[in-house]
Amino acid sequence: MTITLEETRDLANAIRSEVRKAIVGQDEILDHLLIGLIAQGHILLEGPPGTAKTFLAQCFTRATGLDFGRIQFTPDLLPGDIIGSNLFNFQTSQFTLTRGPIFCDLLLADEINRTPPKTQAALLEAMQERRVTLDGETHLLPPHFMVVATQNPIENQGVYPLPEAQLDRFLFKLLVSYPSMEEEVQIVTRFGERSGAPHPETYGVEAVANAQQIHGAQEAVRSVVLSPEVAAYIVALVRATRETSDIASGASPRAAVVLAQAARGRAALDGRNYVLPDDVKSLATASLRHRLKLSASAEIEGKQVEDLVASLIEQTEAPR
Repeated sequence: MTITLEETRDLANAIRSEVRKAIVGQDEILDHLLIGLIAQGHILLEGPPGTAKTFLAQCFTRATGLDFGRIQFTPDLLPGDIIGSNLFNFQTSQFTLTRGPIFCDLLLADEINRTPPKTQAALLEAMQERRVTLDGETHLLPPHFMVVATQNPIENQGVYPLPEAQLDRFLFKLLVSYPSMEEEVQIVTRFGERSGAPHPETYGVEAVANAQQIHGAQEAVRSVVLSPEVAAYIVALVRATRETSDIASGASPRAAVVLAQAARGRAALDGRNYVLPDDVKSLATASLRHRLKLSASAEIEGKQVEDLVASLIEQTEAPR
């Protein structure tokens, strides 16, 4: 199913409207989720408990009409709990694949940093190639497969830092902050009258899209033109992260590729068939913050990755 860029924009607006029935604020996070979906990227949400990270993912999935899977990551979780396993069927005398929760359209990896690296690694192939290998046999995942992972920045006990190979597979790392005073009053007013955990259907969130439309939107994004000048600007910005003394480990070529994909996605949300330098600038921080490692001197001086990225954006000449 093929849809136009205008239809892609309208589809994104419809999804926004549905999610906002239950979610107060978080508009920028929602926009990045939409870009990640149509640009075929994965999202890492980081924020303190109680800021609706999980609920946002649930509402987003329901509005898109995609098949939802969830894994609560714990220290004793095993790779087989994610992928599945081949179990022997005594009736047929054959091994039968019991699929794990990873076989879905959108996977919520809740508190992903609470499981050891061995189990985290079970997601690497799925996130990069959208397939998993089990006992030497390859099983394909949906072409629009997407991982939305959450983690708590406050905890420092019982957690395992995500390895660089894992972080590099996320398109965006988004920081979920506390709501404003006005937004928090709305949240208390809206949710305070109901008991128990909130569910998307309780607040009238319905599917306004389906897997075929989402796949069509992803195909439409490919028609967005990335000019050689803007491509060169993206590469220059990424290469600049490797040339500053404040950053010990800069962004990889993969970062440039996914930033270009994200910029195409942002253009598509506006109904445009071309990428502007402003698209790149608006997404650079979310695309790069988790890929950069500060030098020891920069950490001692208390510098922040976000400030360094903003400085590199100012210093890198953009095409007109």
